[in-house]
Amino acid sequence: MSSISVMIVDDSALMRNLISKIIENASGLQVAGRAMNGRFALDKLHRLNPDVIVLDLEMPDINGIQFLEERRKRKIEIPVIILSSFAQRGARITMDALALGASDFILKPTGPGSPDMSTIATQLAEMARSYGGHYRKTHKGDEPENQTPPPTGSQSGAELDPADPTTAPAATGASAMPAQKASVMAEQPPARSPVDQRSTSSEVSRIRPIDPTGDRITPEREPGAPAIVAIGVSTGGPNALRQLLPGLPKSFPLPVLVVQHMPAGFTTEFARSLAQICSLEVREARDGDLVQRGRVLIAPGDRHMEIEERRLGTVVRITEAPPVNGHRPSVDVLFRTVAQVYRHQALALLMTGMGRDGAEQLGEIYRRGGMTLAQDRETSVVYGMPKVATDRGVVRRQVALREVASVLVELAADSAETE
Repeated sequence: MSSISVMIVDDSALMRNLISKIIENASGLQVAGRAMNGRFALDKLHRLNPDVIVLDLEMPDINGIQFLEERRKRKIEIPVIILSSFAQRGARITMDALALGASDFILKPTGPGSPDMSTIATQLAEMARSYGGHYRKTHKGDEPENQTPPPTGSQSGAELDPADPTTAPAATGASAMPAQKASVMAEQPPARSPVDQRSTSSEVSRIRPIDPTGDRITPEREPGAPAIVAIGVSTGGPNALRQLLPGLPKSFPLPVLVVQHMPAGFTTEFARSLAQICSLEVREARDGDLVQRGRVLIAPGDRHMEIEERRLGTVVRITEAPPVNGHRPSVDVLFRTVAQVYRHQALALLMTGMGRDGAEQLGEIYRRGGMTLAQDRETSVVYGMPKVATDRGVVRRQVALREVASVLVELAADSAETE
């Protein structure tokens, strides 16, 4: 099969050339064509038939937002990755683009010699492969070349190999459904992985829980009635959260804390965009915020979010400590403090994303008896973070994205009954 074809839409000739070189140098990708604005892109779409579009937002004639509006009118389903600027206006328009159906965004490189060029190139290539590969499979019925499934990790319970696809650079973009009754996976006997093999690869059921040293993890106790939901997500997260969070009703009895790998300046607008479609209160977390039911707090970009137990309740702490796993905010930082404060009453979910951030401390929540969930392979844009946790055997249930909200509601019902 041929490589995934990428269409590049940007009014800057320099940027078109730069993005073209990134695509041409990446395995399994090829440039389908280029356009200098949305009008030319729409004219070329039928002929070029790309698998994924990389789109600038601020262009003359038909800009990126107008292109997405027209794409929606024409019922075009080709995925779109937004090239976004650092500015506050860029963040706001980027969130508008996600609301109009764009799949994800990545920060626009400042030039060929920019220090973040390598990271941006790696992430853009991975996004193009993931979104374009899924589109090819679901809309064209074929598997693109160089799209072999990610390795399943050790079957003997040994520590995972640090090679790709679970090792990734720090995020420079958002690395960003109506609930039905979930057919959640039954827990397995202690001698086996707690992940139901019916919903994932058969070898996962033979993996025993391990910690980073290779020692087996044994839960201290069974999960109790949950008192908090902690979510970690990276690539593919913006749209995943836009599907998940609106499925939580206003009566949802637990606080929700979210770490989405996202640059500074974007999380405020991201939280505002989520608040417009959710029944619960959603906003960017601030230092000292009270962790309370009915509230969703999003970790601010380029800051860690932790929690701390105080006499009058649990509060959020926002810090500028060094990046963990190459990320700030880091999922592991949040999960570590959630394990410490809530122990067996923690409910943690690891969702789509590159790398392994969150997997280690999800294991600590599992050790303390908390309920641990992971998004399944089939609905993850990048099955990296949830894969590492699943391979380590510290995931009690794997859940499809369309079912996550109903699973959380189901599990939170135990908490409501104890009040």
